[in-house]
Amino acid sequence: MTARNRPRNLFFRSVEPVPGNRLRLLQSGAEFFPALIAAIDAAQAEVHLETYIFNVDPTTEAVRDALMRAARRGVQVRLLIDGVGSRELDAGLLAELKTAGVSVLAYRPLAGRGWRSNPHSLRRLHRKLTVIDARIAFVGGMNLIDDFEPVRFDTPRLDFSVEVQGPLLADIHQSVRRLWRLVALTQLQLQPDTRKAAIEPSWPTDGHMRAAFVVRDNFAHRRDIERAYLAALALAREEIILANAYFLPGRRFRTMLKKAAARGVRVELLVQGHTDHPFFQAAARALYRDLLAAGVQIHEYQASELHAKVAVVDGHWATVGSSNIDPFSLMLAREANVVVDDAAFAHDLQQRLRQAIHQSVALDPADWARRPWLQRMLSWLAYGGVRAMVGLSGAGRWV
Repeated sequence: MTARNRPRNLFFRSVEPVPGNRLRLLQSGAEFFPALIAAIDAAQAEVHLETYIFNVDPTTEAVRDALMRAARRGVQVRLLIDGVGSRELDAGLLAELKTAGVSVLAYRPLAGRGWRSNPHSLRRLHRKLTVIDARIAFVGGMNLIDDFEPVRFDTPRLDFSVEVQGPLLADIHQSVRRLWRLVALTQLQLQPDTRKAAIEPSWPTDGHMRAAFVVRDNFAHRRDIERAYLAALALAREEIILANAYFLPGRRFRTMLKKAAARGVRVELLVQGHTDHPFFQAAARALYRDLLAAGVQIHEYQASELHAKVAVVDGHWATVGSSNIDPFSLMLAREANVVVDDAAFAHDLQQRLRQAIHQSVALDPADWARRPWLQRMLSWLAYGGVRAMVGLSGAGRWV
């Protein structure tokens, strides 16, 4: 059975795709922030925004101003930030938001000074998700931070989001409202709505794309995102392109990649060249030798910071989201991805990734096999350190 005539629903064994959607791929802040701000400015009833990082810079100040404008005209605006990722958010900015009528909650706020040494602090809100009037949503990997912060490159940070309109909004809208209620309840801040009543979900009827909204949480969806990836990798017959900022997969994921390469699938990984976490990069590099030897191609992106969490399989399956392929995203954090079955969408993402690969350095298997023993040892020590952190967090066995 070839990739072209295989029943497409096999790629969605772990999730049920929803037909009739309109999706638009957005790359980096130049495409994402104008679309987000315009949608917030058009809001009539409610705005739900979740982010891991809310930085203070001119770009995010424009988002802040849009949120405050919406709140002042009577829109119910709810902002959920992560207690670690947004821990340095200025108190004055938060006060401005609240004064304007924006409701703000922090997910798992820090308790005491020992949070860095507490393994349970690894359980974070890593979703980047906005839903407006249950008619348009943005799901992806982009935080509220300028493309050129905190490190300056000539090229903007490589990251992606997807704009969603259509029936898939029902699942996304329900998810953000449920998480807001849960966080508010645990912090004893659950209050009745005093703004305009939330409108009923609505969507255009001319969409044609099949897509699924896939989350990872600590309750009913502990491994949904990982399973969606594994199903696609297992069925790939032609090509896998996977771009991931923090790539440290477990044994099952690595086995699927190697098996795909062994059956003739072109497998290409795009990973960080420049990194903000050297320890984590060292741990990831412990796995490269084995993957390269199995025929997996690995490219380290050099043009700027790679923050993407996306993939394309066989020219029609694609995913865009917040989840890295590492134990922290796949076992500990709250994440959200959109999985798409559409050739045009997949082709768009594929072409953008091809351009990024041209700006990368391909790792040579022979050179990697000859890495100095000290570098190999340090990588495996870092890898062991990551495994230890995952074990101490109580997330379970990382395989």
